[in-house]
Amino acid sequence: MITSTRNPKIQWVRALQGRARRRKEEGVFIVEGVRLAEEALRSGWQIRLGLFSHSSDERLQRLLNALQTQQVPLEEVRPGVLQAVSDTETPQAILLVVQQQPLPLPQKLSFVLMIDALRDPGNLGTILRSAAAAAVQAVILSPSTVDVYSPKVVRAAMGAHFRLPILYLSWEEIGDLIQAQGLAVFLADAEGDVAYDQANFRQPFLLIIGGEAEGASPMAHALAQQRVFIPMPGEMESLNAAVSAAILLFEAVRQRRG
Repeated sequence: MITSTRNPKIQWVRALQGRARRRKEEGVFIVEGVRLAEEALRSGWQIRLGLFSHSSDERLQRLLNALQTQQVPLEEVRPGVLQAVSDTETPQAILLVVQQQPLPLPQKLSFVLMIDALRDPGNLGTILRSAAAAAVQAVILSPSTVDVYSPKVVRAAMGAHFRLPILYLSWEEIGDLIQAQGLAVFLADAEGDVAYDQANFRQPFLLIIGGEAEGASPMAHALAQQRVFIPMPGEMESLNAAVSAAILLFEAVRQRRG
C-alpha cells in the first residue's frame, strides 16, 4: 500500500493532473471514478497505472478484478493519498492513467463538429458528450482550444473520448479537410443570418462552435459559408456554448433522421 504523497508514482500522477504539457509529452490522460474507469477498460486503450483505495463497493471490486485480469498495474493507496492526487473535491475510489489512443477519422465525412477558441474545459467536455450522443463522426479542435485531455474536460465528457475521433488540426489542415471532403461550413453566431432550423444539415457539413467570450476566431469566420443563429425571444444576449452546440447538433440529427 502506498501511504505517502512523496511516492514517485503519486508525484507522477500529480504532475499529469496539473500540467497539460506533461500529459502531451507522455501521451496519457487521467480518468477518475468507477464509471469512467469502466469505460476506459471497455475501450481497450492501454492503462498505464491504476490507483485505488479500499472500498466494499461491489461494482468497484468487479472492476478491480477485471483490471487485474487484463494485467493492469494496480496500486492500493490510503484514502488521503488518493484525495491528494484527485482533481475533484470528493474523490472516488479509483483513478487510472490511460494512454491517449485517438480514434482514426472515417474515410468519408458528412457530420463534423469543430470547436474553435473555447477556453472553458467544462464546456468542452459537455460539448463532446453531446457530440457522442448525436453520433457526430469527428470533432476537430482548432489550435487555440483548451486541452481536450484536461481532467475537467474528461469528467464532463463522460466517456466521449473513447467513442469519438478527436484531433487538433492547424488552420491549413482544417481547410484541406473541408475541401477534400466537400463539406458545407456552418458557423454558430448570435448575429447570424440563417435560423438554425432553416439551415440545411442534410448535406455533408462541418459546424463551428466558437468560444464563450469572444466567439469564433477570424480564421473560423473566413471558413464559414453560412452563419446560423438560434432565435431567442427572451431578453438574454446569448446562450452557453455547450447549450448552443447541443441544440444545433440535435437539429442536425432531426433533419437527417427525416
